[in-house]
Amino acid sequence: MVAPSPFAADLLSDTLTRPTEAMRQAMARAEVGDDVFGEDPTLRALEERVAGMLGHEAALFTPSGSMANQLGVRLHVRPGEELIGDSLAHVVRAELGAAAVLSGISSRTWLSERGRFRADDAASLMVTGVGPYQVCTSLVIVENTHNFGGGTVQSLDEIRRAREVTRDRGVAMHLDGARLFNAHVASGVPVDDYGREFDTVSICLSKGLGAPVGSVLVGSADAMAESRIWRKRFGGGMRQAGILAAAGLYALDHNVERLADDHARARRAAEAMAEAAPGCVDLATVETNIVIVDVASMGWTSAAFVDAALADGVRTYAVGPGAVRLVWHLDVDDAGTDVAVDVLTRLLRSAPAA
Repeated sequence: MVAPSPFAADLLSDTLTRPTEAMRQAMARAEVGDDVFGEDPTLRALEERVAGMLGHEAALFTPSGSMANQLGVRLHVRPGEELIGDSLAHVVRAELGAAAVLSGISSRTWLSERGRFRADDAASLMVTGVGPYQVCTSLVIVENTHNFGGGTVQSLDEIRRAREVTRDRGVAMHLDGARLFNAHVASGVPVDDYGREFDTVSICLSKGLGAPVGSVLVGSADAMAESRIWRKRFGGGMRQAGILAAAGLYALDHNVERLADDHARARRAAEAMAEAAPGCVDLATVETNIVIVDVASMGWTSAAFVDAALADGVRTYAVGPGAVRLVWHLDVDDAGTDVAVDVLTRLLRSAPAA
């Protein structure tokens, strides 16, 4: 049985989702084998399906999104070369310097508005053809949707413009698509239209799609064969992982289109907060399941606001000294959203205790 959440509304992250009873049944029935030897049929089925969905030849299952991203990075960037991305990108901000520590790769970043990708930003930062005199750019990172940007959906036109530039200059592109299906549902752009513009793509099954564990990296057959070697070196070789792959297959069958429910609930809560406390939420930035609330504009520190909301059963996440992130997912229904709206609007209208 799925244990009840200890919170009336847990908006900390969409990584919190727990497998439903139906997903657990699919996991229990999974046909399995040793994946290190390439013998897990359920895992092979998941990899083939995800590769096809994203318009690529092959795929590789990984335990986490960070590992999928780091394998993608390692494929394209040799030690001593660099990747570039925006300053809020998960790969450079929240993966604990893994590219430098594990692969000897340096990083440079540009400033962006809410993580919004612009081809010109990438083009202006790239350094190529400089021989032994400067660090060469080998990879451009794009994140879609953008986590710390507040669920920003990236423009396919900008991605295509960047692809033209990188192709001409011999630079690869990697898509951190941890929430790519949120972008697809919000924009209507097919996931393979996004996927085909990149040399490699990572997607997470364990966020809005609701699987308990796992991400998938896609690319060419040769790239995935090389990534399988590096996955083992990084400690990510798994045995009967079909139990986890079955959850991913179930998620792809049942939990993609329902992401629209998360987006609608996030929007409803954002509109209520904006009405209760004008200026705390910019509704133009609420594109998917993530809402960033400027609690400082209402006189709160983020730490105090998080604690006050938690005392009333609503868990949130501080993303800065005066900003709080709220994330909707399949474990927050309409009733939980109602509680969150009641608690958060009341707090935003009230001055914090002196």
